[in-house]
Amino acid sequence: MNKLALVTTLGLTLVIASGCANKSVVRYGDATAVETTDINFGSTDLQKVAAQMTDSLLLSPVVGTLTQNTRPVIFIERLKNKTSEHIDTESITDSISTKLLRSGKFRFIDMGRVEAAREQLKFQHDGGMVDPSKALQFGRQVGAQYMLYGNLSSIVKSNQDKSDVYYKFTLRLMDLESGLVDWADETEIRKTKTKASVGW
Repeated sequence: MNKLALVTTLGLTLVIASGCANKSVVRYGDATAVETTDINFGSTDLQKVAAQMTDSLLLSPVVGTLTQNTRPVIFIERLKNKTSEHIDTESITDSISTKLLRSGKFRFIDMGRVEAAREQLKFQHDGGMVDPSKALQFGRQVGAQYMLYGNLSSIVKSNQDKSDVYYKFTLRLMDLESGLVDWADETEIRKTKTKASVGW
């Protein structure tokens, strides 16, 4: 009987100890802190390219002329990801468009939601559920004057001791009527990972 009680007690002790050892702790961190988990494209890189390109566009003399008496209407084409990584380029364009909207100098058309808007207008007119005097009219949406588009590319090199990744982010602003590119800029990021030496 004593052996059974001893085995049961030891078993419970091991279960409790392993449960305590595996307990994880969750903490909030600084969303703007530099992230160095690995050399892949991360949150710090996203924030850096979005901030640098937005500032460059807003400080451009060409944009100063464009926005002098009006707020030009822009749409952003989804960025082309030419890297070997899966990168959420929509998050980059969201950050850029949000910063440009906050500047008060531009207005945007969300091309990703145009179909949903069309369906809502169709519902208001064809569904018989909306008072015709309060239904929005077709043909009154504003067209974009400019298109913002760009590419994210990378070059990756590695050997036994070192890995190196180079990112280049290019952005352009095109006048849709003339086809002329009124503004362009690019920013670069290089990240290196070196294997730690063992011993002294």
